[in-house]
Formats: sequence, C-alpha cells, structure tokens
Amino acid sequence: MDRIRPLIAEFIGTFTLVFIGAGAICLDSARNGAVGLLGIAVAHGLALSVMISNFGHISGGHFNPAVTFGFLLTKRFDIAQTLMYWMAQCFGAMIAAFLLQAIFKHWADATHIGLPMFDSSAAPRIGVLRALMIEAILTFFLVTTVFATAVDERGAFSKFAGFGIGLTVTLDILMGGPLTGASMNPARSLGPAMVSGHWSFHWVYWVAPLLGGGFAAALYDIVYLRPQKKS
Repeated sequence: MDRIRPLIAEFIGTFTLVFIGAGAICLDSARNGAVGLLGIAVAHGLALSVMISNFGHISGGHFNPAVTFGFLLTKRFDIAQTLMYWMAQCFGAMIAAFLLQAIFKHWADATHIGLPMFDSSAAPRIGVLRALMIEAILTFFLVTTVFATAVDERGAFSKFAGFGIGLTVTLDILMGGPLTGASMNPARSLGPAMVSGHWSFHWVYWVAPLLGGGFAAALYDIVYLRPQKKS
C-alpha cells in the first residue's frame, strides 16, 4: 500500500491539472474568449499549487514526467519508480481529457481538448526548432523552481508549498501560451492528444520538457545540492 499511495496522489494531481487547465481552454472557446490568456494561466497555476500543497508530502507533487525525469537523472528515483510515476501521471491526464470531451463536446473538439500546439503559419512564426527551444526553456524554469523549493532542504517548500511552482507555471503560460501552448509537461500534452487523436508534432512536447527539465535538475543538483552534502 505504501507504494500505491504516491501513485494515487500523482494520478489525482495530474488529473486536476489537466481537468482545470485544459478545461479552462475549452471554456474559453465555448465562451468566445471570456476566460482569456490570464485566466487560463491562473487556472493551471492554481490547480498545480493546490495539488502540490495537498500531496507534496505524499508523492513529492511531481504531476509531470519532466519533473520525475529530473529525479531519475539526479538518482533520487530508480527506473522502476520513474515508470510507475509516469504511468500514473499519463493515466490521470487521459481520464481528465476523456471527461472534458464528454462535458464540452464540440467546443473541446475545436481546441483538441486544450491540447498545447504551435502554428508555423501565425505570427510570430514558430517552427519545430523554436518550439523545442521555448518548451525546453519554460520547463527549465519550472523544474528549477521544483528543485529550489521542494528538493533543496534550505528552500521555501515548508513555508510556501506549491505557491512558487504554481506561479512559475502561470508566468510560463503568460509568455509561452500563445506560442506553443506552454505545456512543460508530457502528460499534459498526452491526455488531450490521446482523446482528440491530434498527434501533430507531439514528440516535441516530450523531447523539449525532458531536455529542459533534465538539464535544470542536473544543474541544480551539481551546483547547489552536491556542494552542500560535501560541506
């Protein structure tokens, strides 16, 4: 049971992130833009903040394969634990997307259930390389915040819980949302893609977050955490 409890927490947390975040995008479409970029960004940020506050002490509050990948690279997780977390996160995202499809119907179809995407024909033009760069940088910010607040014992996790992490997601979406959708989370992309059947450049939303998140985790571990252990 001790091994199952964190997985249930990861399922619920990722479910909430997708249900509220992607749901806000579907609602924005249904209400002709009434939610807006700020509302969508805040919806994602608040959902993550609340779930990390609820379950951070149980599972670490990852809710994102890129965060879990950072734990694998820094040897805080083994491969088996990483894969189990990924399964729970992706399953939570898919169930949330299925429910959003049932709730919003054709409005969900119009947005591919809030699927993060980039449009190379719009201005500014975002091609594959730019999309990779944007998603990697945004995820770098996110995972750096996770390690600085939740992993580093000197950080502010005990005082602010998921507040800083949720704010990072909010600010990332405010900048990157109109460009790539600012996923920063492979599970966040997988759920809507699986249900909508829209897989265009889906690999970008795995490769970029894992690269950006992995680099952030390794950098913070090497520069800030390992010297602390030696001293």
